[in-house]
Amino acid sequence: MSDVSATEAARRFSDLLDAVEHDGASFTIVRHGKAVAYIEPISRGRGQDAKSLLRRHQPDPAWAEELDEVRTLVELDHRS
Repeated sequence: MSDVSATEAARRFSDLLDAVEHDGASFTIVRHGKAVAYIEPISRGRGQDAKSLLRRHQPDPAWAEELDEVRTLVELDHRS
């Protein structure tokens, strides 16, 4: 992960996006010495993090029942 000034990021935005997309690079955008944004590949770690979170928690049978109850109350609007 590299720190990039906001000015440099603006000048090289296309290059930064290419590095993120093709190389999996990540960048922290810094303005006036303070980190203000983080750019990373969108698919990086998202699914794995979600699966890990779900594995750490036991299923709640009551939730499935409540979901079924809510579904009976919802009227779907079928659009074409």
